[in-house]
Parts: sequence; C-alpha cells; structure tokens
Amino acid sequence: MSRRHLPYRRPLLATLAAFAALTGTAAAAPADTPRAPAAAATSLGALDDTYYQGALGKTGTALKGALHTIISDQSKLTYSQVWDALKATDQDPSNSSNVILLYSGRSEPKSDNGGGVGQWNREHVWAKSHGDFGTATGPGTDIHHLRPADVSVNSIRGNKDFDSGGSQVSGAPGNYTDSDSFEPRDAVKGDVARMILYMAVRYEGDDSFADLEPNDQVSNGSAPHIGRLSVLKAWSQEDPPDTFEKRRNDVIFNQYQHNRNPFIDHPEWVGAIW
Repeated sequence: MSRRHLPYRRPLLATLAAFAALTGTAAAAPADTPRAPAAAATSLGALDDTYYQGALGKTGTALKGALHTIISDQSKLTYSQVWDALKATDQDPSNSSNVILLYSGRSEPKSDNGGGVGQWNREHVWAKSHGDFGTATGPGTDIHHLRPADVSVNSIRGNKDFDSGGSQVSGAPGNYTDSDSFEPRDAVKGDVARMILYMAVRYEGDDSFADLEPNDQVSNGSAPHIGRLSVLKAWSQEDPPDTFEKRRNDVIFNQYQHNRNPFIDHPEWVGAIW
C-alpha cells in the first residue's frame, strides 16, 4: 500500500502547533488533567495542503480509495488503552474530570468506567459483530468509532443497525429503538453517521479484517454491513460537525492514532462517495 503521504504527517503536526501558538487558539490543559489537554485548532487549509493532498479533486471510488490510503496510516491502540484514550477524546468541555456519554449525553466521572449499572463502557458504534472483528487491535480498538456510553443504554443498542423510529430508550431521552434498529438523539446523529462511514473507508478487507460497507437495510447480523445508508446520509446533513466532534478528531490525530475522520473535516465527501 502506498505511503506517499507519510512525509506530511509529522510536519503537519508542527505546522498546526505553530498556527495555534500564533493565533492563540490552543487552550491550556487543566492543571489536574495533564493527560487530556485541549487540542489546538486545526487549519483545514493546512490539512488540504498536506494530509488530504492526494484526495482533493476526486469523487466516487477514486476518492474513497485515496482516503483509504491516507487514513490507513495510523498508530493502533490495545483495547485496554482505549479506556484512557476515551477519557481524553470525550472529555466534558465544562468539567475536565468527566466524559460526555454518546447516547444519553450525560456527563459522567472519568473514573466511573466499568460494567456496572450507571457506569460507562466502550461502545463500538460499528457493532463489532458486524464483521466479527471483536476487540482485536484494528477495527475493534479504533477510537474513531469507540465512544463512552452508559452501560445499560449500550446494552439496549446491542448490535442493531441504525434507522429512524421505535420506542424511546429508558434513561436516554431522544433515543429510540425497536427490534432491529436504533436511533440516536438528534445532537449526535451526524456523529454516528460519520463514524460509520469512516469505518467503511478505513477497513476495506486488505488488512486481514472484513471489508466493512454500509448498506440500505437493517438486520445485517454478523455480515460486515451496517444500515441504513440512506438514513445515515440524511443524518450527516442534518447534524453537521460541531466543536466537540472537531476537537475529538484533533485529539485522535495529535495524540493517539495520528489519522483523521475525513468526513468531519469534509462533510461534503459523504455525498461525493455515496
């Protein structure tokens, strides 16, 4: 696989750091949480000139292939390292001791992670049974689609596909579910869509894992597919990337995996590919 973008990654990090220092956009980390500093603001122009250079001007399968090459260059975490990574990527901007839970939106102490009722655990937004990758290093530990979630709500979501409708989820107002699908709250619908589509571009079946692809159906079971694509595309348009999601992308890039979710930086690429 080509790695022609490799020379750009480290200079880009330095460029972004200098940009932040000059413009005053880098927020200082709280003194009591040195592990999770606020990320420097990212210049899309700098990213396009370096990180995304090989993808610009492309559409369809050509764009998907170029992005796959770019984002496949990443550092990988173990499943145990994911705990600490999520404490940084999903830190509550109003309380550095807490994380924001994906579906419920609740602010929960970072230390309250585990498997008990009321605690938070590691939610695979692309359900790990869809492609049978489990928690293996790779798709099973890719924090671009792993998020803190309330244990009980995570269990209710299970491995269901994403679609609209159903009954409201207990303990998580604004989320709905039925026998074969799950609808997240409005504030994270786009986040969910962009995480799913990131996984479809990153994992193309050339690294011993299944070729993950979205489709327009539910009840996909253990097949390496998740739906509904038409609904996910609509969600991405209705809920564009916000400050929390953009910061999360920067933290993953700067501190952990050193790759990006391109659909956060360029939401228009969703329609350009699908």
